[in-house]
Amino acid sequence: MTQSPPRITKAVIPAAGLGTRFLPATKATPKEMLPVVDKPAIQYVVEEAVAAGLSDILMVTGRNKRPLEDHFDRNYELESALTRKGDADRLAKVQESSDLATMHYVRQGDPRGLGHAVLCAAPHVGSQPFAVLLGDDLIDARDQLLSRMVEIQEHEGGSVIALMEVDPEQIHLYGCAAVETTAESDVVRVTGLVEKPEAAEAPSNLAVIGRYVLDPAVFDVLRTTQPGRGGEIQLTDALQQMAADESIGGPVHGVVFKGRRYDTGDRGDYLRAIVRLACEREDLGPDFKAWLRRYVTEEM
Repeated sequence: MTQSPPRITKAVIPAAGLGTRFLPATKATPKEMLPVVDKPAIQYVVEEAVAAGLSDILMVTGRNKRPLEDHFDRNYELESALTRKGDADRLAKVQESSDLATMHYVRQGDPRGLGHAVLCAAPHVGSQPFAVLLGDDLIDARDQLLSRMVEIQEHEGGSVIALMEVDPEQIHLYGCAAVETTAESDVVRVTGLVEKPEAAEAPSNLAVIGRYVLDPAVFDVLRTTQPGRGGEIQLTDALQQMAADESIGGPVHGVVFKGRRYDTGDRGDYLRAIVRLACEREDLGPDFKAWLRRYVTEEM
């Protein structure tokens, strides 16, 4: 009898970056803790992993990232104060983050790139497929991107990356995929990858965005991957090797995402994410949209 592939339960969230695009706000506050409405950006990412069935979360952190651990831990003093006040609603919100998932942490001692951050997860992940979620990318909870990627990986094996069409003049900001079509309209076969190519050299306008479901063979590839663009160990370079040789961990597929994505690593998109999500909140939306409409009308 053919043995079914192991169910994916582990997610890795690299969170060791310095957040220099948001200085001075990130001088003493991790960029992942910047609020998007009233939750830190990192909580949306953890919630996405949990919604896809990944309840074992490893966060790869660095210096000055202790607030991330504190956020997903219990705060007994605050909980006790809210209990005494009878503030059940805020108590539930405080407890929600500590009850989301089983959280683990490891430090990336040297900032040597995304590939190195993923490699730091090898002892925790072991020999099972796993997901990687980048904290800068928020995927709207109504768009089941990660669940779809897990589904494809469990059916096809190998690795799966998230892709999104971008304007050709923006492709130099992303990893870029060369692809072949498949029988499924939202799934492609990845035949090659290049990190941040110039528009004239890009094989497509399909950009790699911050969601991956990876075969554990990626760890062996990363151990021998030399520093690439920016002098860092690039996950894209490792995946390029795997896409070129299916004997290394199976095929690489891509899910072409057409849903709602917010790049909270960019200041402008961060602000747009706050506005969009606030407008859609039942408790904030009606009043906020009315004010926003008046403000825009006056400014125009």
